[in-house]
Amino acid sequence: MLGIIGCGVMGSVILEGMLEKKIVSPGDLLIFDKDTARAEVLQEKWKLRLAFDAREICQKAHQILFAVKPQNIDELIMDIKDLLSDQLIISIVAGIQISYLQEKAGKPLRIVRIMPNTPCLVGEGMSIISKGKGVSEQEEAFVKKIMEGLGKVILLEEKLLDAAAGLSGCGPAFYLLVLEALADGGVEAGLSRETALLLASQTMLGTAKMVQETGEHPALLKNKVTSPGGLTSAGLLALEEGAVRASMIKAVVQAVKRGSLLGS
Repeated sequence: MLGIIGCGVMGSVILEGMLEKKIVSPGDLLIFDKDTARAEVLQEKWKLRLAFDAREICQKAHQILFAVKPQNIDELIMDIKDLLSDQLIISIVAGIQISYLQEKAGKPLRIVRIMPNTPCLVGEGMSIISKGKGVSEQEEAFVKKIMEGLGKVILLEEKLLDAAAGLSGCGPAFYLLVLEALADGGVEAGLSRETALLLASQTMLGTAKMVQETGEHPALLKNKVTSPGGLTSAGLLALEEGAVRASMIKAVVQAVKRGSLLGS
């Protein structure tokens, strides 16, 4: 049985992704959230079983998904650590390292960390998985299968998760800022807001797909649409003058630094 502690945005997305893809059946799930109303909505929709508290999850589940906020993880571990033994712990708690969870629990738990991002909401997520000591290949494969229902998955060493978080975890916000700015440019040029947002979002979506499917370096694809003295060339000059490239690099680097501080 898989128990889920925390049914917020990402916890609910993973839960519903598993059910929609039939990776786990409703009868094999047990869920708990301090916000009982939120848990009851999921219970009603999927005919799930609700746990009375987090301790009941630990008593009945063989795999436990930690989907709580980072500021609540200490309280959770203190509450359940006496019941943690050989369960597989799956953690999506941002910035919290495997060693930290083991230290708080006072025992060598078997833990897999997942770092998903918000596009999981629409089945186009990017998730990074890192397993700790004692986790079997079969268990890692089970976790990977869960997240593949929500998008793409890669396996990385835990020491690289902060770098991944700065790019794919924070990246959606960076892309949205760029998308918004491009749409604003369209509005300034005379387009309606609705039309500008459609043009900007579909162009971003199609460009990302083009990079993935062609396998070509972004610089090569960029050069293919940049004619000498053309519209794109003029626009790229404005971006370079505004140090957009350097700003995007700094955004990732600063996000990685902040993530390292949170996890320390």
